[in-house]
Amino acid sequence: MTREDRRRKLEAFGSAPALLARSLRQIPKKMWMYKVSADTWSIHEIILHLADNEANAYIVCRLMIAQPGSHALMFNPTLWAGSLGYFHQSTKEALEIIRRLRRMTYHVLAALPETVWSHRADPREESAMTLDNWLEQQERHIPAQITQMQDIYQIWAKTHPPRKLPSPRSHNPSGIESRYTSLSVRT
Repeated sequence: MTREDRRRKLEAFGSAPALLARSLRQIPKKMWMYKVSADTWSIHEIILHLADNEANAYIVCRLMIAQPGSHALMFNPTLWAGSLGYFHQSTKEALEIIRRLRRMTYHVLAALPETVWSHRADPREESAMTLDNWLEQQERHIPAQITQMQDIYQIWAKTHPPRKLPSPRSHNPSGIESRYTSLSVRT
């Protein structure tokens, strides 16, 4: 990866939590628990998954920098979601974890010398992930999850159309127009 490519990916990586926050403001919280089917995740669960992924990425990144060749900690998102009770966890706290850990990792990565980017998780394996590969993977993760959340919202919106706002006349259940609204002032 060229330095310019890495710089662009690093900037996208660093700005992803803000992108996530902006995207979530466009989706009503009342539907964050909605599941398209029993075997899919809700937006709430995706947010918790992102926090767990960020915590894992925080450690893996540091292992690759400080202890190249150590075995990276990989986690199974499905098992974590099922075992950790995502339903009962706070999305507000999860979003804060994502924001803070991403900021810390961004600052560490921005200061790295060029030679560190080729560090491998396990140098004995030719296909082992380098720090460059890790950045590329992590840079795409939040945007991909945002797309998934937007898809869930679109499906929900089709089955839950917005309520029509009442017309001005519907505020008067008696059907009798108020004499105050029907009077006109003559000048």
